[in-house]
Amino acid sequence: MGQKSSAPFAAFKHRDFTFFQIMKFTSTIGQQMQSVAIGWQVYAITGRALDLGYVGLVQFLPALLLTLVTGHTADIFDRRRILLVQNTILMLCAATLYYFSSSGILQTYGVMPIYAVLIVLGTARAFAGPAASALLPSLVPTEHFSNAVAWSSTTWQVATIIGPALGGLVFGLKNGASTVYASFGCLMIAALICNFAVRPHRLKPDTAAVTGRWQRLMAGVHYVRKNQILLGAISLDLFAVLLGGAVALLPVYAKDILFVGPIGLGILRSAPSIGAAAMAIYLAFWPLERRAGKSMLAGVFVFGLATCIFGISTNFYLSLAMLILIGAADLISVYVRQTLVQLRTPEAMRGRVSAVNQVFIGASNELGEFESGITASWWGTVPATIVGGIGTIAVVILWSRLFPKLRDADSLK
Repeated sequence: MGQKSSAPFAAFKHRDFTFFQIMKFTSTIGQQMQSVAIGWQVYAITGRALDLGYVGLVQFLPALLLTLVTGHTADIFDRRRILLVQNTILMLCAATLYYFSSSGILQTYGVMPIYAVLIVLGTARAFAGPAASALLPSLVPTEHFSNAVAWSSTTWQVATIIGPALGGLVFGLKNGASTVYASFGCLMIAALICNFAVRPHRLKPDTAAVTGRWQRLMAGVHYVRKNQILLGAISLDLFAVLLGGAVALLPVYAKDILFVGPIGLGILRSAPSIGAAAMAIYLAFWPLERRAGKSMLAGVFVFGLATCIFGISTNFYLSLAMLILIGAADLISVYVRQTLVQLRTPEAMRGRVSAVNQVFIGASNELGEFESGITASWWGTVPATIVGGIGTIAVVILWSRLFPKLRDADSLK
């Protein structure tokens, strides 16, 4: 880690960055609350871990199928307006989920209506992800960008601490899931207000010698493929989290292994974000200035080791501690990857490169949930989690040999 920063709050001197973070904070709290309710509802209705995997799969598929379109859209349209559309759709999805839960439709049709809404949510996020990532560098000057990444990660992580815990608490109140979805809708209204406060930013034209539509769509893929540091960083996160995604199985751990109920589930869901938020705040004050590649590999190694220990734990507090460590270790990888992707990509291509990055992130998170559900249905929840952690450690060792430029990367700039 580097020396203490002389201006740890530099990014917040910029008005649009501040409103952007408030929007992100309220939206993320709402989405995290919704995730707790959906996970508990789906498992309560079907009793199958595999169905929790489908929750991740149906949200990931839109990002995968629309990768080229979403990235190109973020590079030719106002990124702020793309986020406005997404936040509006999420607000409408909250209202739909509220109706489904309060009207008895789920008792008649099972979990299929929930999956249908999740497809819409996944599609909206598929367009918003590249737009938000590509918008961030235009909100602050380059010298403040690493600070902006640290605080942006902190904002997201704090929201994912509050969101699941609040979701579990609200779920335990009268009307359970319906109250959670109503809260989600109100938070999305607040996010929309902050979204309007962010001023539009002009896009710089793409001056690259790419004329055909297909070539423009594929430019982000080609750029990542040719840059070994970016490819290594993005793919490392993909395979590590894909294999070590214990979070998808938390409803099973909360209900059948740790016996802590929906409130305990909310606390467990918040735990990785506690560790990640602490690490993000640390990086805001003491930025990572040297040995970035080795720090990223070490973080992912610890992520895998903590996943193994979590898998065998039957003690709530040990499980909580391992989830906190998982979050802190993962944040180092996120910090390095996000800074590399944005600072080493031309502005005119940031949307397309961010879309490629989003597919890898989505594959590691949502597809990782599906993989966890599948392996848990085959081998059982505990063996699936342990094998996933071991697989993550193996990926770190392999990637350190396959991508020496990433391993030896020193400065993030």
